[in-house]
Amino acid sequence: MTTTQPALLPAMADSLASAGTWVLLPLVLLLALVLLRAAPDQRESTRSSMLLFALGLLLLIGGTAFQILAGDEPPNPARQVGILIEGIAVIRLVGGLLFHVVMPRLHFAPPSILEDILAIIGYIVWAIYRLSQTGVDLSSIVTTSAVITAVLALSLQETLGNILGGVALQLDDSIRVNDWIQVGDLIGRVVDIRWRSISIETRNWETVVFPNSMLTKREFAILGRRTGEPNQWRRWVWFSIGLEVSPRRVMRVIEEALTRANVPNVAATPPPNCVTMDINDSVIRYAVRYWLTNLHVDDPTDSAMRSRIFAALKRAGIPLAYPSQNLHVINEDEQKEERQRLRTIDERVQLLRGVLLFRTMDAEELRMLAEKLLYTPFVADDVVTRQGSVAHWLYILVEGSVDVVLESEQGHRRKLARLEPGRDDSYFGEMGLLTGAPRAASVIAVTDVECYRLSREGFESVLRERPAIAEEISAIIAERQADLAVAHEQLNEAAREAMTRNREREILRSIKR
Repeated sequence: MTTTQPALLPAMADSLASAGTWVLLPLVLLLALVLLRAAPDQRESTRSSMLLFALGLLLLIGGTAFQILAGDEPPNPARQVGILIEGIAVIRLVGGLLFHVVMPRLHFAPPSILEDILAIIGYIVWAIYRLSQTGVDLSSIVTTSAVITAVLALSLQETLGNILGGVALQLDDSIRVNDWIQVGDLIGRVVDIRWRSISIETRNWETVVFPNSMLTKREFAILGRRTGEPNQWRRWVWFSIGLEVSPRRVMRVIEEALTRANVPNVAATPPPNCVTMDINDSVIRYAVRYWLTNLHVDDPTDSAMRSRIFAALKRAGIPLAYPSQNLHVINEDEQKEERQRLRTIDERVQLLRGVLLFRTMDAEELRMLAEKLLYTPFVADDVVTRQGSVAHWLYILVEGSVDVVLESEQGHRRKLARLEPGRDDSYFGEMGLLTGAPRAASVIAVTDVECYRLSREGFESVLRERPAIAEEISAIIAERQADLAVAHEQLNEAAREAMTRNREREILRSIKR
């Protein structure tokens, strides 16, 4: 035993050197270190490759020791299997380096299935080479394997179709992970592409698995993808208006409202547009078309667009079409509608009485104004008035809140105030109403908002009945503007009084003019 042991170690070293182990081991360690550092997502694969290499190395050492001790005559499959496993581990590491380190650095992203195909080809070539080195007759293996392959191809025809379909789908790049696709009535996002199937997650929290062969045999739509364009999907929102309203007016009102609105997940380019789609005996059917940027929120975005369409139509006084029926109605109480109208007028009078601008008016004057008010709703994020625009309307806030913001030429916004109902300053747009001056700031809805809108024509009828109202209102507006200047320009009391007098005279002249 003492004479055999020293002779065993040199013999093993020579045998391992002839197998290339001492050259291969540092190379494998270097590949593993590079992958662990440069491709963190491949750590599990790298570790498994290293364990595989370690197993092959143990089989190689054990088989070599056994061959030396037993002589060269007994066959030594452990040594050959060890070399085969080492080669497989090296192929895995080289593939990981090529596909997850080198190609990403070159900005090249091949389909993941290509890595698997090349790895399998590498395994087959390596196995054939090792068999040829051991003296195995490859011609008999090829003949036998051809028969086996024919039998397997017949029995696994469907499975092979799915595998080849998966290869085709990935190699031609027709479907990618995270694509939204429609197959029949089913819409979902691609989350995984495997050898046999594709997994799709729907908005209903369902995961649907399609065999690859099914997608290669039928048509499917990839939603939101267009060559050279950003990913966005055109959506349709439908509504109907009666024949008494001009289609040109309806489309103008809707497009202006949607262009000014900043609806989340709606593309700015192309902008939303409104088109007429059908005319029948009682209504005109319209569609609003917009481009959705986040395909996961289709229904919520459709709902947001419908809310803005409804609010825009309400502001413009355009009623939605009702289902038409031929009914014979006997009006038994015509006074009921009149009583309801009077109650509404009384509620509006109470609302006007709480507005600082109208506190000097008597009950009759307030009632005249109340009859001129128009109900005007807005949706959150709507631009109620735009800075620099000319509109002869006064808004009285009934519900919700709005921000008064100053917009710079660069598009930056600075918040000046927040208006809420029930306060003395729960109105805006008075300068446009009284003097025709452009809007000094923008007003943006913070929440869903309900307003009453008073036009210049409606207010003018009251003003002609009692011109002295102009002086009272001028004083209120001038004082309000002076308070705002004090807040933003730090004016002293004397400067504030001087500004109030000057602005009051200017505003009064503008109203009379």
